[in-house]
Amino acid sequence: MTAQTVAAPARRQRGVNLEKWGWVFMRVSGVVLVVLIFGHLFVNLMVGEGIHALDFAFIAGKFATPFWQWWDVLMLWLALIHGANGMRTIVNDYVTNPTARKALVWALGLAAGLLIILGTLVVFTFDPCLGVTESSTLWETCQAQG
Repeated sequence: MTAQTVAAPARRQRGVNLEKWGWVFMRVSGVVLVVLIFGHLFVNLMVGEGIHALDFAFIAGKFATPFWQWWDVLMLWLALIHGANGMRTIVNDYVTNPTARKALVWALGLAAGLLIILGTLVVFTFDPCLGVTESSTLWETCQAQG
């Protein structure tokens, strides 16, 4: 009978464990997203006249208040980062070529970053009177605002 040699356990790496924090982020952002999304749906579909009140003026009114601007921006940021992190995990699990994996992870990061920047600009620079002409139903409202 011979004794089998058991390999020593791998030493724990010092420093920040990015995979662990990515895992924690997915759980926390998922819970926060559920609250944000259901709050968004409740206000848009149930409060007041419900879905019948959903039109351009309703959205313009929401984007006129900082609370709803930040609500929607937080929902946008968390959803895009959550989705990009999930896609990064899938790429890391299934793409075996290191060059392809790096290219895909970079593409995911760039796409998420670009969409976050564009979405944030849309929310904070939204102007309901931009491009309104005299024949529009919003002409009087925009003229009254200055």
